[in-house]
Amino acid sequence: MKEEQVILVNENDEPIGLMNKLEAHEKAVLHRAFSVFILNSKNEVMLQQRAHHKYHSPLLWTNTCCSHQRAGETNIEAGKRRLFEEMGFSVELKELFHFIYKAPFDNGLTEHELDHVMIGYYNDEPNINDDEVESWKWMKIEDIKDDMIERPDVYTVWFKIIFDEFYHYLEDHKL
Repeated sequence: MKEEQVILVNENDEPIGLMNKLEAHEKAVLHRAFSVFILNSKNEVMLQQRAHHKYHSPLLWTNTCCSHQRAGETNIEAGKRRLFEEMGFSVELKELFHFIYKAPFDNGLTEHELDHVMIGYYNDEPNINDDEVESWKWMKIEDIKDDMIERPDVYTVWFKIIFDEFYHYLEDHKL
């Protein structure tokens, strides 16, 4: 199977090339990514626990899904594709904002991403892909905030960055 490629971008989110995903994470090159947050009618966020065999951040809790856009794919198309691949359902998504972050991992890889954050709404149970997702749960926004303070080591680096800086966006986008 051909290795997934990421879209390299400048700080204005203008594409400047493609690179294999692992190489981009080894070299800490800025690339396009996205993070999807699914909320239900109780204003709870659907969290996923990353599969135990993931090459970074295994078994850590994070937002509903996240990944990288493919060449020629819009942010929304990528978010919908990956949401279905990981969580087994489709909903309309709305892009809220984007930001750049850089986060090194213990395994020598570094996330350096221009991350497009999207939101959608869903009230049922997902049909998780065991290759990607270990478990899932609904959690209230305030409970996530409190739990991150008490147990920061159970959450992914990027989720903590998004949540710490931008959780007010989630509070402002209630059904």
